[in-house]
Order: sequence, then structure tokens, then C-alpha cells
Amino acid sequence: MTPTPLYPNAAAYAASDARRVLLFGMSGLGKTYLANLLREAGGWFHYSVDYRIGTRYMNEFIADNFKREAMKVPLLRELLLSDSVFISSNITFDNLAPLSTYLGKPGEESRGGLPFAEYQRRQAQHRQAEISALMDTTRFIDRAEGIYGYRNFVCDTSGSVCEVVEADDPNDAVMAELASHHLLVWIKGSDTHRSELCRRFDRAPKPMYYRPDFLMKVWQDFLDQAGKPADKVDPDAFLRFGYAQLLDSRQPRYAAMARWGVTVEAAEVAQVRSATDFDRLVALALDRQISNA
Repeated sequence: MTPTPLYPNAAAYAASDARRVLLFGMSGLGKTYLANLLREAGGWFHYSVDYRIGTRYMNEFIADNFKREAMKVPLLRELLLSDSVFISSNITFDNLAPLSTYLGKPGEESRGGLPFAEYQRRQAQHRQAEISALMDTTRFIDRAEGIYGYRNFVCDTSGSVCEVVEADDPNDAVMAELASHHLLVWIKGSDTHRSELCRRFDRAPKPMYYRPDFLMKVWQDFLDQAGKPADKVDPDAFLRFGYAQLLDSRQPRYAAMARWGVTVEAAEVAQVRSATDFDRLVALALDRQISNA
């Protein structure tokens, strides 16, 4: 049995002077759009899990990888060894490319691929970083109010949040921590959204996080289909092969998370134009949850 949401009904949410919301769902459905809108409206602190991962927990890994590549260039090697240049990543809320690039993709090195064992190592680093960044939200709620005076807090999660929790387990430590301090809001896409996300990904595939057991299954299926050794496959072909399967595998995991909170449709999110619209949407979702109980 999952706990009662932080705001049990629309009236409780409307009456609260400290609205704390966690947005989750597939990338591309509106999490960051809503979080940016709330931040820009004023009165809301925007906590980005991906930004926290990249700047706090993966920053050193990312920077070291940049340096490793720079050391292959004679001029940069000389400058690095003499401490004449400084190399770091420049991650922002809207540009997470350094984190994505570091996560990488397995396959032929000449095509930008990584050895599979190294790819697994980076996946494991990301998993631990994401869990840590999620658990940091409680401290940032306190920091947002204590330092900046923000009582409203929106947590903008990674699309892979469902991969690092077991929402069917009422004793899952990460889920319990998140649900006790936020109203969890699933932004649920339709079949049309799924098709559009797949088309968009096919045009520009990007590295993704996979939970370990699912990664091994998809990787082996891909190798069987490709008929090539692991170090000779096209990395982007693997990303495209796994993406739709990843979307489908995440839906029941998101749905399990939503039982700890509420659900809104991506089409509803697309109509939100202000913080007031957002509050109305959350209130509607809470009322809907009660009527469907």
C-alpha cells in the first residue's frame, strides 16, 4: 500500500503556502517546460536532478574525460601538464550535453563508441549519481527556503528516475523520501507522443540510462540482430534499436510511481501558460484521483 500524497485533495494543495511538486515522465513531455515556467513566474525554486547529477556527482568524471581526450593532442597535453589551461564542463539547466556525452554509447570506437565494459561502468556511475541527486531534494527544499526564501519547490527529474526506484515496493527508501516531501506528478504521454518522441530520437539519438538487467537484454538482442562483434557495431544504431523498447519498459514503472501521487496528461501540460494554470492542473489531478479511487 502506497502512502497518501503530500496534498490529499485540491483544497489542501490550494491552502498550502508551501507547494512542493516533483515532475516525472519521459524526456520531451514538458517537465522542464513547467519547471522553467514556474521559476520565471517567481516564488518557485527550480531543482533540476540532471543539473545536480552533472555538476555535483558526475562533474569530476566528465572533466577527467575531457582531459583524457585533450592529452591526446600534443599542444593541449603540454598546456595541461604545465597547468596553463583549465578544462571543465559548462552544464546548464538547458544544456546537459557534457553529461550526455560522458554517458556515451557502446560500439565501434571510430564511430564514437565505448567498450561495453566502460559503458557499463559509466551507467553504474550515473545510477548512483541519480539516486544521490534525488535524495538531495529534501536538503534543497530547506536550502531554498532558508537561504532564498522560496517556500514553493519544483523538482524536475530525469527521464530515468523510474529506473532507479522500485515503486511497487512500499518500503523503497528513495520513493518514501520523495513522496514524503513532494507531490509526485506523472506527465503521461499518449501513443501519438510516443511516436513523435521516437521520430525525434531517430533524427538525433542521444545516450540514455538503462537499468542493468534491461540493458543486458537489449544489448544481446541488438548484437544477435547485427551479427557483428561488440566492438564493430554502430553505436547510434544501438541507441535507435533500444529507444522504443526503453519507452515501453518505462511506462509500467512510471505508472507504479504515479500511485504515490497523481497523473496529468502531456496534452494538458501543453495548455499551461502560467503558474496559476499549473496550480489549476494539479488541483484537477488531485480531484480526479479522488473520484477514481
